[in-house]
Amino acid sequence: MKRPVAHSPVSFVANVARLPQKGLPVVVEADAEQRAALAGEHGLLSVEAYRAELLVTPWKRNGVKVSGRVEADITQACVVTLDPVPAHIDEAVEGLFLPEDSKLGREGFEGGGEILIDADGPDSPETFAGDTIDVGALAEQFFGLAIDPYPRKQGASLPNGDDGESAESDFQQKLRSLLGKS
Repeated sequence: MKRPVAHSPVSFVANVARLPQKGLPVVVEADAEQRAALAGEHGLLSVEAYRAELLVTPWKRNGVKVSGRVEADITQACVVTLDPVPAHIDEAVEGLFLPEDSKLGREGFEGGGEILIDADGPDSPETFAGDTIDVGALAEQFFGLAIDPYPRKQGASLPNGDDGESAESDFQQKLRSLLGKS
């Protein structure tokens, strides 16, 4: 299944036309501008460090396998207090790709063949056009999936009481001050 192309702040396009048998090692280390863009795209206060170490190897007949790790140090806002919550991401990256015109890719979808999906197994291969794959964007996808959607500062809890409006007002006031709005 082909996804719409969105430009990643950590885009790294690898030429996969002639991959070495041992694979093509790729390291993506984000600079300050890229880290700021990542923070904005993923709703983070900041990204202090971001590094992806990947290996792009031939897979099956004309396919490509991308594997490796993405590591990052990030700061998120606590969902209760909006205080900064630091976190470390260390996530495995793995993706399989087939050319758009690959018979292997078409057989399962158009040939009416049965496709067995294992929820805990690897994802089915994605397709690509041409001779390149944006392996940086793939690493960013795994980075995004590893971010805690509900970060909570240690010991933070919602207030218990009948004054829910006061807690809501305090929350909105703190949010405005964080965002620099009055």
